[in-house]
Amino acid sequence: MASIKDVAAEAGLSVATVSRVLNDHPSVSPEARTRVLAAVATLGYRPNAVARSLRTDTTRTLGLVISDVLNPYFTELARSVEEEARALGYSVIIGNADERPDLQDHHVRTLLDRRIDGLLVSPTDGGSPLMLDAARAGTPMVFVDRWIKGVDVPVVRADGQSAVRDLVAHLYALGHRRLAIIAGPAATTTGRERVDVFRAALADYDIPLPDAYTGQGDFQAESGRRVTEGFLDLPEPPEVVFAADNLMALGALDAIRARGLRVPDDIALAAFDDIPWFVHTDPPITAVAQPTGALGRAAVRALVDRIEGRTPRSVTLPARLVVRRSCGEPPATNRSKP
Repeated sequence: MASIKDVAAEAGLSVATVSRVLNDHPSVSPEARTRVLAAVATLGYRPNAVARSLRTDTTRTLGLVISDVLNPYFTELARSVEEEARALGYSVIIGNADERPDLQDHHVRTLLDRRIDGLLVSPTDGGSPLMLDAARAGTPMVFVDRWIKGVDVPVVRADGQSAVRDLVAHLYALGHRRLAIIAGPAATTTGRERVDVFRAALADYDIPLPDAYTGQGDFQAESGRRVTEGFLDLPEPPEVVFAADNLMALGALDAIRARGLRVPDDIALAAFDDIPWFVHTDPPITAVAQPTGALGRAAVRALVDRIEGRTPRSVTLPARLVVRRSCGEPPATNRSKP
C-alpha cells in the first residue's frame, strides 16, 4: 500500500506539499496540485482517515441510533439516512437499541467515544441523562421520529394527527363504533401522542375509549399479539383494532388468525406506520403512512448544518391515511388521502 512518502517521491515534491494538497490547503500552486493528484492516481494512494481525523478534528462520520432495526420503518429510515449522508460526504455508523434504554445509551456512549461528528437518535424513552449531558456539552445532535422533552436539539418528525383523525372519520363512516388501540410505550413521545390523538378523534364523534379498549404495547409484534388476545377475550370485543405501529399490527393479525377469525369480516384492523408488506396481506391493511425517506434525508441535512456551523431547524412533515381493505372497505378500495 502506497504511503504519503511514496506520493511525494512520485510527484517530486515534499511530503509537506503533498499533505497540503490532500487537505485542500489554499497555499498550493496549480502545478503542484496537478502533480500530486496524478501521483495519487498512479499509485492508488488512499489517505488514512484516522490519521486525518486526528489532524482536522473531524471524522466525516455520523452516528445513528435507531429504536428497532427489525421494524421496517426504521430500516427504511436508516437507509435514507445513509444515502443522504453519503451524498454529503459522510459515513454512518448505526446502533440498534432494540427498544431498550440501556442499549440505546450504550450505543450513544460508544459512538461519542469514537469521535463521530454528530449524532442522530430516535430515543427509546424520555429519561436519558446521557443525551441531555451530550446536548449540553455541545455535541451536534438531532432527534428523528421521537424526541426527549427538555433536550434542546432539532427534531425531525412526522405529524400524524390529521391522518389519525382521517382514520377515525373513515372508520366512523364505515359504521364502526367500538374502536380499540394497541398503544406504544408511554415513555416515548410517539407512544403517548398517538393514544392522545386517537382518543380526541373518537371524542369528536362522542365515542368513548374505555380502559378495556386501550392495550399497552411496546412497538414490537409480541405485544400486539398479547393485547389483541385480551381484546378478543372481552365479553364485547371491539369492532376495530388500531395498532400504533406496524409490528404490533402484524402481531394483532396473528392473534386474530389464531382464533380462526377473519379480517375484516369478524374484526377490522388498522395500523400506524405503513410498510410495503401491508399491500400483500389478505386483506391489504389500511394504515397511516409516514414520509420515512424524507424524514431521514431532512434529519441528515439538519445535523450536517449543525456540524458545519449553520443554524439547523426542526422539521415536521405530514403523514397521510392510506385506505385499503382491512376495515370493511369496498373490494376495489386502495387509495391514499393527501
